[in-house]
Amino acid sequence: MSHSVAQPASRENELRKFLLLALGSVGVVYGDIGTSPLYAFREALRPVAADGVTRFEVIGLISLMIWTLTIIVTFKYVLFLLRADNQGEGGTLSLLALLMKTANGHASRLFFMGIAGAALFIGDAMITPALSVLSAVEGLKLVTPALTEYVVPISVVILVVLFAVQSKGTAAVSNFFGPITVVWFLVIAAAGIDHIRDDFGILSAFNPYYAVYFLFHAGFVGIVVLGAVFLTVTGAEALYADLGHFGRKPIQWAWICLVFPALALNYLGQGALVLKNPATMSDPFFLMFPEWALLPVVILATAATIIASQAVITGAFSLTRQAIHLGFLPRMAIFHTSETQTGQIYLPNVNTLLLFGVMTLVFMFGSSESLATAYGVSVTGAMVVTTMLAFEFVRLHWRWPLYAACLVLLPLLLLELVFLGANLLKIHDGGYVPILIAVTFIVLMWTWKRGTKLLHDKTRHTDIPLISFVKSIERKSEHAPVSVPGTAVFLTSDPESTPAALLHNIKHNHVLHAQNFILTIRTASIPIVPKDQRVSASSISERFSLLEMHFGFMETQNVSQALGLFRKTGLKFDIMSTSFYLGRRKLVPDAQSGMPYWQDKLFIALANAAIDPSDYFRLPTNRVVELGSHVII
Repeated sequence: MSHSVAQPASRENELRKFLLLALGSVGVVYGDIGTSPLYAFREALRPVAADGVTRFEVIGLISLMIWTLTIIVTFKYVLFLLRADNQGEGGTLSLLALLMKTANGHASRLFFMGIAGAALFIGDAMITPALSVLSAVEGLKLVTPALTEYVVPISVVILVVLFAVQSKGTAAVSNFFGPITVVWFLVIAAAGIDHIRDDFGILSAFNPYYAVYFLFHAGFVGIVVLGAVFLTVTGAEALYADLGHFGRKPIQWAWICLVFPALALNYLGQGALVLKNPATMSDPFFLMFPEWALLPVVILATAATIIASQAVITGAFSLTRQAIHLGFLPRMAIFHTSETQTGQIYLPNVNTLLLFGVMTLVFMFGSSESLATAYGVSVTGAMVVTTMLAFEFVRLHWRWPLYAACLVLLPLLLLELVFLGANLLKIHDGGYVPILIAVTFIVLMWTWKRGTKLLHDKTRHTDIPLISFVKSIERKSEHAPVSVPGTAVFLTSDPESTPAALLHNIKHNHVLHAQNFILTIRTASIPIVPKDQRVSASSISERFSLLEMHFGFMETQNVSQALGLFRKTGLKFDIMSTSFYLGRRKLVPDAQSGMPYWQDKLFIALANAAIDPSDYFRLPTNRVVELGSHVII
């Protein structure tokens, strides 16, 4: 009897948990794509509006938007890519980490594709808050034209506040994200249904014939229009990147049951409104609402765009942490803002950089209309990269034959390349902005990866093998260092070579601790390493042992905490009698080295900007000793 009662209760808890995850995904995952109706149809109408818009063009445009959402978001992301995960985690770098393990001879090609996708996502994270908030606040112009000149100042205040509260964490406000975005989707769906009756002919947009016919007969204008049509699917990359936060099924159900129907209904409603009254082309979204509802809708739209912006900012934080752990960027300060959600983190450097970028874009472009032209390149570029990585994934991990992979992914890739080409036509109108942002981050990540490899290769030549060093140091001789009580932990990236800090300690201080541990910290190509696989230890001699710690690329590398796990291996650490030794290198540029002089200087600047290792690895600050050396690079 108790068993039969427990089963429904368990099912009820599972259902409740599932619904909460689906609700959360509506706010975080679909915030960006959900605000596209504010500007997507308006921008798509502009290229064809010069000579007056025909009935056929309006239906063709709406058909293009609905089928773009269907093919790219529903088929590619929701039904297909959400299954291509790295132990539950999604996103470009997560996929790259998985592929690099089995990269046979083409690791460099995969690396450049991965960092290009990551760099384009950072560009997207700068443009989304600026475009979304501007487009929402611009609704005030319809409430009263007197507020026109206040659009930019109000947007700036909202954005500054948004970035200022990042350090408090998203945990406090995330509970409101889902419900507000659900209300937003219900409101835009209701507005769409209300206006579909303006002209039921708009329902023929479900027929893909109108989309194809429009493209073939619009000529060059049709290609230009495609760039604006792609604005309907902005935020699809965030959907994949946030897979680990909510899981596949909640994200899929939220899209199929709420988000997709609401977006389709709203676009149909906007199309019907323009068919009935062509004068509403100037701002079809806000003109769907009666005058009394305008201000509440502007406020709701602003709230929805802030949520959309929060989603990409959080995504940028997560992506940067992955890039640091995969060795693509120097170490930065990472703060956890939630005791329960490991994904909720705050990176002050990234936050400042994003705020600076967003403010620059707001003042440069001044309106959502101008900024929309700059938007598509980063989104389409990131999607093309993801499709190419997915092609590798299905062949290597799902064992698909070449013809099957081509059959499924080649049409998608060709479609996205057409969209990318359409967006590249807008380079002179602002499309150069995301390209500049992406190129900057690609150069930074490439320089760091290349520089760290060069540094590793250079120091290896002078390294002394650890085993032979231990044997020589433990021979009883008059030159042997003085033995002192306590424990010393020497951090190193290469456990086979003697750490520079150990050599300098003996050379300058002439002492050796009673217990010496050579600690190597490794980042696994999986998101989270199980606790029972976190640490391992092996003995070299009576006084020397090798320790290894393994962390996933989504985890904080907390060494002090992980030391406690060594108790199971028989090792005990008294922090108060343990000293942590770190080697600090002063890098000197050399024009004759493996990198050009400018890249040497950039690498050294990045190395100097990196956070202190003792802070990054959460070492007890009063127990750390740093010993320096010069390295010519």
